[in-house]
Amino acid sequence: MKINSTVILTLVLLILMLGAGSVSAFLGFNLGSLALKGVSTPDGRPTTKFASAKTNNSQQPGVTLLKEEEILKIVKSRIDGKAKATKSEKLDDEDEEINKKQKPQEKPQEVVEEKPQPGFPVSAESEGVTFAVQSARYSGGDLLLKVKMQNKGKDSVRFLYSFLDVTDDKGRTLSASTEGLPAELPANGPTFSGTVIIPTALLDDVNKVSLSLTDYPAQKLKLDVADIPVAR
Repeated sequence: MKINSTVILTLVLLILMLGAGSVSAFLGFNLGSLALKGVSTPDGRPTTKFASAKTNNSQQPGVTLLKEEEILKIVKSRIDGKAKATKSEKLDDEDEEINKKQKPQEKPQEVVEEKPQPGFPVSAESEGVTFAVQSARYSGGDLLLKVKMQNKGKDSVRFLYSFLDVTDDKGRTLSASTEGLPAELPANGPTFSGTVIIPTALLDDVNKVSLSLTDYPAQKLKLDVADIPVAR
């Protein structure tokens, strides 16, 4: 009988696979045993732990156990010391309060208002809303107009300061920005302060400027502050 070549090839491959597997298993076992040399399993018995702890404590010199009476005395002395410290702190606080009461109360310093500049304030009023320019001064390349606003009406008023119109005494429109002015004036509210800033490059031959402002979005009132002196 003739042996099929496919069967022979299959048997040879199986023999080779078994040989390679046995060789790799043997090599892996040898490598694992070599890696675990010198490694011992931990002693998990509690009796040995306690015995070793006792021996270590007995070997350490200078370790003495205090009696219960001595511990109570130490705790009591510390508590007494803390109580004395708190009493002394309370006495110090009482002395400070007495000294404060004995000192005469200082009177608050009166705020001295600046004298108004000549020609100021320049104001306008519409529907109970007041818009007043208190002063004008040059600083850092800008003209600073100090402004005060107040609403004495019954309804709150909103403003959008990008609609603030600034013109000079020759009718030319000037660019300006605001700082500190409120977006809304409450009804019967306090006085608010802010600043209108105009670049000095636009004021070479200008002696007076005018401001015009209306509420937003209703546009029921119009505040026109004209002839504000800005000459240097």
